[in-house]
Amino acid sequence: MASSSLHIVSPFHHLHQSPSSSRRIVSCAYSTSRRLALIQLGTVIPQTQLLGAGASTLLDYDISTVENTAKPITVENAIDWSTKDKRKMLHVVYRVGDLEKTIKFYTECLGMKVLRQRNIPEERYANAFVGYGPEETNFVIELTYNYGVDKYDIGTGFGHFGIAVEDVAKTVDLVKAKGGKVTKEPSQLQAFIEDPDGYTFELVEKKGRISEPLCQVMLRVGDIDRSINFYQKAYGMKLIRRKDEPEYKCTKAIMGYGSEDESPVLELTYNYGITEYDKGNGYGQIAIGTDDVYKTAQVVKLFGGDIVLQPGPLPVINTKITACLDPDGWKSVFVDNIDFMKELE
Repeated sequence: MASSSLHIVSPFHHLHQSPSSSRRIVSCAYSTSRRLALIQLGTVIPQTQLLGAGASTLLDYDISTVENTAKPITVENAIDWSTKDKRKMLHVVYRVGDLEKTIKFYTECLGMKVLRQRNIPEERYANAFVGYGPEETNFVIELTYNYGVDKYDIGTGFGHFGIAVEDVAKTVDLVKAKGGKVTKEPSQLQAFIEDPDGYTFELVEKKGRISEPLCQVMLRVGDIDRSINFYQKAYGMKLIRRKDEPEYKCTKAIMGYGSEDESPVLELTYNYGITEYDKGNGYGQIAIGTDDVYKTAQVVKLFGGDIVLQPGPLPVINTKITACLDPDGWKSVFVDNIDFMKELE
């Protein structure tokens, strides 16, 4: 679900910048990797070219007219439902200029494993899912490489990914030995490094059992109160903590579906006086599991989110998804929990 696909910005302003993974060559039997590619919607090509002549039907229907869609949700019950929905952050998606080089860095320096990998030459992209545990239980990364594109603009809005490690200094030494870039030396049990594409990783030292090493995604926002309100009401996240840091001229809000020790979190950062950021074209989105994409879309729309892919089953594979933008334009893709698990079988 992701980079090579789940980046939908207009109806289908996709996330990977090469022909999409939605076309099918065989009529009935599709391998898991090929079927998953359908869910990823990652290119910048017309929607009808991506999914065929009937694609616009999927994108243009009104939420309230979809078959099996729940009755329109009201403000009174929307917040209650979104907090009770079984949601979790599934993976984060972004583009890289050299897939094998990036994989080598992540596995050798950060201790990740390749969970699955695929190459789709007829559609001119390849991608890999990497992380610290199986996708059924862990938050992972989907890396996408588009043929012929070796560099992306990360922009000023994306902040960093957080990695919990047992020994920050030891990890930094390993990064240096492998030729990696250290942008902030170890201090107070943390350090900052950059991967081969320039994405920043914050290394945070944690002793004992680390249940979720890939622990954080940091994004910059233009209004911290607006963002907290939106992620609580529309996405059902909890405000775990909020901290004003006048010495750094910023305010941070940690949002998530569980404690920081047990699950990944989203760190939203507001820098004093800055209301807009350049998002570049490298970072894509976060995929989130939900029990009901239709109801989720209603709630997101109710609280001011922009639905950029109407909820419904994708052609052929019938995995139900919806995609939306938060008030700052950061994208999230909600994926039906049951359908997602079937895709991993």
